[in-house]
This record gives sequence, structure tokens and C-alpha cells, in this order.
Amino acid sequence: MMKPLNVLSSARRHLVTLSVALAAMAAPVMASAQAPYPNRPITLIVPFGLGGETDIFARALSQDLGEALGQSIVVVNRAGATGMIGTEAVVRSKPDGYTLVFGTAATHALNMVVYKKVPYHPLKDFEPVALVGTVPVILYTHPSMPGNARDFIAKLKADPQKYFYGSAGLSTTYLSVEMFLHAAQVPASNVVSYKGNGEAMQALVGGQVQFLGASLGLGRELVKGGKLNAVAVMSDKRLAAAPEIPTLAESASLPLSVGTWNVVMAPVGTPKEIVDRLNHALNEVLKKPSLQSRLTGYGISPVTDSTPASTAKFVEAEIVKWREAFKLTGLETQ
Repeated sequence: MMKPLNVLSSARRHLVTLSVALAAMAAPVMASAQAPYPNRPITLIVPFGLGGETDIFARALSQDLGEALGQSIVVVNRAGATGMIGTEAVVRSKPDGYTLVFGTAATHALNMVVYKKVPYHPLKDFEPVALVGTVPVILYTHPSMPGNARDFIAKLKADPQKYFYGSAGLSTTYLSVEMFLHAAQVPASNVVSYKGNGEAMQALVGGQVQFLGASLGLGRELVKGGKLNAVAVMSDKRLAAAPEIPTLAESASLPLSVGTWNVVMAPVGTPKEIVDRLNHALNEVLKKPSLQSRLTGYGISPVTDSTPASTAKFVEAEIVKWREAFKLTGLETQ
């Protein structure tokens, strides 16, 4: 009678030993799963090259965001195909909050309007985290042209085919000028396309074109040097870094608010608690006076009160806006 009991006791001992071993093996996994976010560095993909305003903004923001989250933010530039290569890379990443995209008006609105095939949807494939900043377009003219909006518009209307404006291809700045001409009821002027905003700006300084739209950061020093006029800012309010430049609404009764912007987005499926954590941290760091001062110097207006929901609505509205702007060009989708 004792032999079966010994067998049973032995089996129980083995069972207990196995249970303890399995529990020990599972403990690190459970601890890892329960570790608070973030517990390792976060990658922020900038879908454009080094040195541009988007890159500058992302790197300035990442420094403070990393401190707020207690983890480093690694900025990675993945340029190409008007931002689609880097943006698609984020779509294909694991939705765990450790790979984010620093999106723009181009990647999350304009591409949807200009191209027939985009390898992602700006909202269906992403969880909006926050709208972090806007960059209004400033209307610049050559010194041979009027420096105030009303006189400038009058001169364009008098002989629209005489004047040329520069553009950086199918860009937000180009379409912003198209929207300005439409709002001002100026017949189509001649557009000259350049490889980038910097090249277009140099053409304006040299007098090859008479006006263009660009950011404050690109033209401010040229205006200070008397090489350009800053006619008006296409925004609903003046820029903090250049309060001397009037809005189009003030100077020409044209309530036009257009420009580029930046959003932080995560792959669709990222847990809500992670998205909310990131949103809160972004809003808080964007309130820091030191960061605001740095950003406004580039003509970037920080946004400090966005939510994931308001960011989604903003992007939806921007897609509609840029679609209407693209129609003004008479061009076909590519």
C-alpha cells in the first residue's frame, strides 16, 4: 500500500518543481510586459533630409521630449519620394510606441492630393498623437516690387503676365501662392519651378522672379539686409518672431491662413495609453519658454493644446484644403 503513495509523492514533487521553474521563467517576461512606457529609446523618423526646417524642429523637440519621458529620442532621417519612404517605414513598424513619424503637410495631406498611389493613408494607417507646430507662409517680393500687399496686388492685376514667381515644385509654398492669387482675384502669373525653396529664394534675390512664398526662417535675414520685402504672412495672426509683418487679412482684407505644419503620429494599433502619454508629454514640453523661443526664431508656431482627436480633425481638414488648392493649378494627379 505504501508504494503507490511514494509514487504519488514523487509525482507531486516533480509537479511542484516544474511549476516553480515555469514561474521563474515567466517572471522576466511578465516584468517586461508590465514595465512602464517608455523603458527604452524611441525612434522618431523624419521623412526628409538633414538641415531642413522639419529636421531642425524634430531635433529641437526631441531633446526636451526625451527629458520629459526619461528616455532618449533618436531622430532618424529617411528621405525620399516626397516623404513617403520614411513615412511608410513607420506604418510597417511595430505599434508599440517606440517608432514614430514627424509628419508634415506634405506627407499627411499634400501627397494624398498630388499622387494617385500613396503607400499609406494619413489617418487609417496612423494613430494621431499631436499637432506640434505650424509654419505659416510669408509672401516675399523683390525690392523692385511694392512692399505692401494692396499695392503689390494692384501691380499684379495691372499686368499679371509681366511678373514671375518662384516655386519649389509641387509644394505647400507653391500652392500657397496659388491660393493667394485666387483669393486676390489676380489672373494667373508665370511660375518658375526650382529644385528647392533655397534655390527659388536666390532667384528672387537675383531678380529672376518677382515674388514667392516661403518661411520666415528662409527669408528673414535677406529682408533685414534690404534684399527682399516681406509683404505679409498668410496666417490668422502675426508671427511672434516677426510682429512687424502684417497678416494678409490686415493688409489686404484677405483672411488666408496657409502653410506647412508638423504632426507626431504612431502606427495604427498603438495602445491608447501610450498615445495619451506621448500627447501629454509633447504638449508640456512645447510650453517651455526655452523651446518656444528656439522654434519661433525659425517661424514655427508651437501648438500646446492638441489632442489625438483634434489632430485627426485638423489633418482631415487640411487634406480638403490642399485638394482645393491643387485644383487651382489645373494639373493632373501623378
